[in-house]
Amino acid sequence: MGNRVRCVGAVVLDDCGRLLVVRRRNPPAAGSWSLPGGRVEAGESGTEAVLREVREETGLVVTVGRLLGSVVIDAEDGAGTLYDVDDYRCTPSASSEPVAGDDATDVAWVDRAELEALALVDGLHDALAGWDVLPR
Repeated sequence: MGNRVRCVGAVVLDDCGRLLVVRRRNPPAAGSWSLPGGRVEAGESGTEAVLREVREETGLVVTVGRLLGSVVIDAEDGAGTLYDVDDYRCTPSASSEPVAGDDATDVAWVDRAELEALALVDGLHDALAGWDVLPR
């Protein structure tokens, strides 16, 4: 059986109720839209990892709030690796525009109708609905 990798994700909602999403550059689900996030590095807390990942992928600085929930994602690496992802509620700490960074090919603020039209990673919409954090 493969190993498990601790990861984080950021559910970033702005003052207008729009959700921050990124188009994934790398597997799993390359080309699909997801939340900013990634692996927790050695010695990092979940909160520190969220801050770093959002900054690296979008250029934004956020305030990290409560843990919303967790999901398990297949790494699709052929070795059975699973990503254990803790998703945190975040708010942008400034009104700057996001810019796609290292692991993202695009980044956008989306409302609910725009979110519904995107090719999302499997399970994202259901998780957001279950946590009651779908965009307006």
